[in-house]
Amino acid sequence: MININLSYLRKQNGYTQEEVAEKIGVSRQAVAKWEKGESVPDIYNCTALAELFNVTVDDLINYTPEGAGPDIPPKGKYFFGSVTVGDRGQIVIPKKARTVFGINPGDQLIMFGDEDRGLGIIPKRSMAELLRMIALGDLHFKHNKEGKKDE
Repeated sequence: MININLSYLRKQNGYTQEEVAEKIGVSRQAVAKWEKGESVPDIYNCTALAELFNVTVDDLINYTPEGAGPDIPPKGKYFFGSVTVGDRGQIVIPKKARTVFGINPGDQLIMFGDEDRGLGIIPKRSMAELLRMIALGDLHFKHNKEGKKDE
């Protein structure tokens, strides 16, 4: 699977095999063999490749599109699949999402929306931290050309 993912990521990022090889310090032939499945990169090269393509080592090695989304996600970004809205508006947050974000039964979530961008849900504890940072002046805003605040 790593050979398919490596080839896909290289092409998605617009690199030649030679450019990938140069960026991580191996020969072009090594990259060609990895992509053909004739050999696999060692753990150090897997780490370098994951950093180069901004993906996790696990996704570089094991990613399959079945049920996970069409593209290998950037590190720290997730696709959890779809949820169904119940008769009373309730949704079930997928287990992997609850695990990754530490959401437990009884936790409170803040839901916000933007008609152009959609809905967002964050744990209340995260919102409290954001408000604390604003109150302490740890979060600074600047004005853009339209006079709106940017972070």
